Amino acid sequence: MEQLETAGAEWRRHWPMVLAACIGFSFMSFMTAAAGVFMDPLAAEFHWGRTELSAGMAIASLLSILCSPFIGILIDRHGSRRLALPGLVLTSLAIAAFSQVNGSIPQWLALWVIWGVVALLVQSTLWSAAIASVFRVGRGLALGVTMSGTALAQVVAPPLSNALIEAFGWRTAYIALGLGWGGLALVLSALFLFDVRDQARRRQSQAKGPPEAAPDLPGLGIGEAWRDISLWKVAVATFLVLTVTIAVVVHQFPILVEAGMSRSQAAWLVSLSGVAGVMGKLVSGTLIDRFHARTVGGITLASTAVGWPLLMQGIATPVTIVIGIMISGYAAGTKIQLCSYLTARYAGMRHYGTIFGFMTSVIALASAIGPLAAGLSYDRYGSYTPLLLAGVAISLISGGLVFSLRPYPEWRAATAAPA
Repeated sequence: MEQLETAGAEWRRHWPMVLAACIGFSFMSFMTAAAGVFMDPLAAEFHWGRTELSAGMAIASLLSILCSPFIGILIDRHGSRRLALPGLVLTSLAIAAFSQVNGSIPQWLALWVIWGVVALLVQSTLWSAAIASVFRVGRGLALGVTMSGTALAQVVAPPLSNALIEAFGWRTAYIALGLGWGGLALVLSALFLFDVRDQARRRQSQAKGPPEAAPDLPGLGIGEAWRDISLWKVAVATFLVLTVTIAVVVHQFPILVEAGMSRSQAAWLVSLSGVAGVMGKLVSGTLIDRFHARTVGGITLASTAVGWPLLMQGIATPVTIVIGIMISGYAAGTKIQLCSYLTARYAGMRHYGTIFGFMTSVIALASAIGPLAAGLSYDRYGSYTPLLLAGVAISLISGGLVFSLRPYPEWRAATAAPA
């Protein structure tokens, strides 16, 4: 009962912050969720292939691979708020700038580079670090709600983008999504986003006293984290499964069209996948607050070995598509959340931003490879079947790695030496 009361107290204090983080993360995620909907209009106007359309996202992901650890260091030093507010403004403008695409591949890639640079300030490391710093007992569910932002983007972005494109054209769609969604995220973050470091600064400012000591958070040093086998297992499992997952998410709309769905039906089925993703985050978040995440995560990651074959051309029927989309969406909704939760449990909070920044680099590497590989596969073979078949084996391997994790360490004091 004491644990439940503590979790309830955490939620009463910090639920507005979870809402702000969820919407902020959804805004960062919608470019991935909406990418497939924009592919056909851009290809029809500029005669681009899937490879060219996917290349920009791969370049943006490369920037994340290189820079995410440094963003994590900034979060550890300065807190989430000081990065989130300017990051949301710049990201909104960068998305709206896609309305100026003129058919030049260099310009298309340059816009993705700009978006990739400014989106670093609002990536998953920032939102998960903020929430993990203020939640203890209810951390799993809190991270689940926060990370459901990416599933929320998957629910809303495809049908909304398709409706905007059909009504006003793809140029106006980019402007409306960038400024509208980004504006909402900015207002919520300005009002409610204060992590442990931000709260300490606010208390000091209100008290007008001597500087308050930085919070003494327990956890591994950077060198210790680098040598920790459990963190390596989390990183490898995350990379493998997200390589295929993000490829499927980005190309999900054309995968469904290839399987026989109309554009309108495909948009709503992708939205259904996002609903399943929200369910996955909330259910798994609740479960990992009660059971070891290696069991919950291992089963969830392995489950896509059942779901993805149901989307293959030649096998897919209306019934199997719905089942496959639900399984895929549910599992996809948990993967970054599991990575952030397991990082917090095995690394502690002392250098969480920096350590999860490295994990974000792994996620970004998967984001770069997956969509580009899917585009190349389609351009070469005329089908997404090879991608889905590879995903079956990868799902089983990733699930096995998570199953093999050791018990959680107990973090009671900041005992690790600075790296």
